[in-house]
Amino acid sequence: MKAFLRSISDSIRDLLPIILVIGFFQFAILRQPIPNLGEIVSGAILVILGLTFFVRGLEMGLFPIGETMAYGFARKGSLGWLLIFAFALGFGTTVAEPALIAVATEAAEVAAHGEVIASDTAARASYAMGLRITVAFSVGFAILVGVIRIIKGWPIHYLIIGGYLGIVVMTSFAPPEIIGIAYDSGGVTTSTVTVPLVTALGVGLASSIQGRSPMIDGFGLIAFASLTPIMFVMAYGILI
Repeated sequence: MKAFLRSISDSIRDLLPIILVIGFFQFAILRQPIPNLGEIVSGAILVILGLTFFVRGLEMGLFPIGETMAYGFARKGSLGWLLIFAFALGFGTTVAEPALIAVATEAAEVAAHGEVIASDTAARASYAMGLRITVAFSVGFAILVGVIRIIKGWPIHYLIIGGYLGIVVMTSFAPPEIIGIAYDSGGVTTSTVTVPLVTALGVGLASSIQGRSPMIDGFGLIAFASLTPIMFVMAYGILI
């Protein structure tokens, strides 16, 4: 019970800056009462409870299972299976990412409205699914590269700098309609489902390999997961 109350206290503390900012601008700048105050308070309570249960669930479930599987693959010593698992984890978590589903659906609606694709339901669904699969494939590839980096001990900054140089070059050739979607795709992939498992995988793998530091080598996978979707979505736009 103490741990649960501590988690609620932490959630309130995390949300307090948002509440203070909204309250300041509402009362000091706009000088208007908050509309539907009862609903907003009820919603805030639900957000606090939801955030508390979400963080607690990560600590109890997703972080341990990600680290345990990383330890297991490291002990097994099978590089092939580890890489397959890394790709499948990145692909599976991303294709189910709620934020990506929302962005892909909205992108399909806008594309249909702008007559980039047909306006029928099948065309919009196909466009949205193609975008989701492209992003998921790119994140799977990113996690695979990140795992190889941890194993080999490659410096992360060389890969990140090279990746963003590639993005700058591709931006010059990609259709203008896809550039914004591509850059947004890099952000929405690293959300509630992907981040916990991928982070746990990196830390667990770095902890289980002799000579690797969890702090130095275990983190950085999310950076790849944010970078590669931009490149892959722009390539998707060029091809279609």
